[in-house]
Amino acid sequence: MRIGAIEAGGTKFVCGVGDEHGNIVDRVSFPTERPEPTLERVIDYFRDKKVEAIGIGTFGPIDIDPSSPTYGHVTTTPKPGWSGFDFLGTMKRAFDVPFGWDTDVNAAAYGEAVWGAAKGLDSCVYYTFGTGVGVGIFTEGRLVHGLLHPEGGHVLTRRHPDDTYEGFCPYHGDCLEGMAAGPAIERRWGVKGSELPPDHPAWPMEAFYIGQALASTIVLLSPKKVILGGGVMHQKQLFPMIREEVKRNLNGYVAHDAILKGIDDYIVPPGLGDNAGLCGALALGLAALRVQS
Repeated sequence: MRIGAIEAGGTKFVCGVGDEHGNIVDRVSFPTERPEPTLERVIDYFRDKKVEAIGIGTFGPIDIDPSSPTYGHVTTTPKPGWSGFDFLGTMKRAFDVPFGWDTDVNAAAYGEAVWGAAKGLDSCVYYTFGTGVGVGIFTEGRLVHGLLHPEGGHVLTRRHPDDTYEGFCPYHGDCLEGMAAGPAIERRWGVKGSELPPDHPAWPMEAFYIGQALASTIVLLSPKKVILGGGVMHQKQLFPMIREEVKRNLNGYVAHDAILKGIDDYIVPPGLGDNAGLCGALALGLAALRVQS
């Protein structure tokens, strides 16, 4: 099979072609501009690829309700030109193939469930910590959408006792995204996180916020795997600190061996690495093809 995949990020688009086993055989990336020139490049890429379906995992918010008149649109994003844009419709007018359509983080969660760290499990949660904070939820064998789609980056947090930073989220200030996304680290400490040493006090503070969010996720959703991706999580020293914060917050309440004895294998980086988003889009396209077949 030849399945198209689009990982549509706020900073860059990654397009690729893969097969039903999750193998990416071709890819291209380019900066995210206004929608018309960006989608023109996407369409040009796929024009000669002879794909049987295309999966799209995109930044949002987006409309993922098939009964909605604006299904397939990007909705209230501040990204110039994209608010109200008919992303999916533009692609459907260019290619007469089945399309999978979901958020970028839901796509990543799905890719990890099909081919990655959660393979063989019927539930997982995927967090990405980068320019923002996104959450994808796969549970009881399917992706969660609901009223809109999960926006777990905006859950409220308890403030670290030593933290005076006000938070950068324009809606909530000190929500999880406002306190723990990449821009929060840079604004709090004056340099990008990638420039801070592993023993900098930024990292225990980051783990404090992420650990709170994961503990809440565990008691609310009871996922069988928690996967942490995104640029912030390239700081591998965060993982042991986050695991300890989760155990501290749960305080023995979730008395399962996965947490009490095997937390190193429970809270993990993506099994697909930086390919989680693109492979997830590939999995969405494959699922759309199977539904139509």
